[in-house]
Amino acid sequence: MNQKTKTTAFPNFRNQILIFSLLLTLFASQISNNLYAVEKDTLKGHWDITIDIDGKPAPAWLEIRRSGPKTLVGQFMCVVGSARPISEIHVQDRKFSFSIPPQWEKGSNDLRVEGEIEGEKIYGTLQTVDGKTQTWTGVRVPTLRRTASPVWGKPIHLLNGNSIKDWHTEGTSQWVVENGVLRSPKSGVNLVTNEKFNDFKLHIEFRIPKHSNSGVYLRGRYEVQVTDGKGMEPALDQMGAIYGLLIPNEMVAKEAGEWNTYDITLIGRMVTVVANGETVISNQNIPGITGGAIDSNEAEPGPIFLQGDHGPVEYRNIIITPAK
Repeated sequence: MNQKTKTTAFPNFRNQILIFSLLLTLFASQISNNLYAVEKDTLKGHWDITIDIDGKPAPAWLEIRRSGPKTLVGQFMCVVGSARPISEIHVQDRKFSFSIPPQWEKGSNDLRVEGEIEGEKIYGTLQTVDGKTQTWTGVRVPTLRRTASPVWGKPIHLLNGNSIKDWHTEGTSQWVVENGVLRSPKSGVNLVTNEKFNDFKLHIEFRIPKHSNSGVYLRGRYEVQVTDGKGMEPALDQMGAIYGLLIPNEMVAKEAGEWNTYDITLIGRMVTVVANGETVISNQNIPGITGGAIDSNEAEPGPIFLQGDHGPVEYRNIIITPAK
């Protein structure tokens, strides 16, 4: 080999090494991106969460979804209040984290969540706005999809005259019943049916004074909002809404102090709400539990409960027709 051949061969060899290194880097980057995408897709979905608060379980709910090719966002409902938006969820090595500002809690810090996925479960820690650290576990929410239309059973009157023997409270009850009207004259405890239900149709009538607030919880997990919303725009926190999750398509509330009616059908997680004769939510999917839920065990039957801790309210003609 002459000198001229030698001087042209080495640059070509170096170029080949450079191209190979570049391809290897791109390949490794592609693998990393694919793994990152798999991690994100594995986390995507809805999760029912149980938080350990000083040895007592408390419900929460998490939604994780894509926003573009590289970003995860979502919603988080933590024990009380409504589902709060998450602007970005950070993911690395099957671990994830996010933070959101306080809502109803007393404290100035962000609520911070760290978690890890393991199969079909997630677990981690939560730092509250007052600096306390709690552990939690989560499972994917059940679809609750039904394969056949329900066959309805016999209607059950949940108010029998002046008796509330079919209901109970935790703590001292402020609820009274007179002439077939169930009344909570002041803020106090919630009222819960002794019996639990799966799919059902519910008729209930309510009357609420101005500026008061209550709610009807379906299976004890999904709140249908009760407010004096006359003249207001439909909203996630006003009459007819599944609180914080589903907005009614119109506001049909009567004047404060007048009787309103709800006819609610819940099949799986599909809900229809007819308020004062108008369908305001039509066969919509409830994505998760609402604030104040009794638990996050969505696959299980649950009670009807009436919110009594937000001011005076009256109910009457409470009739439930369960599916067989």
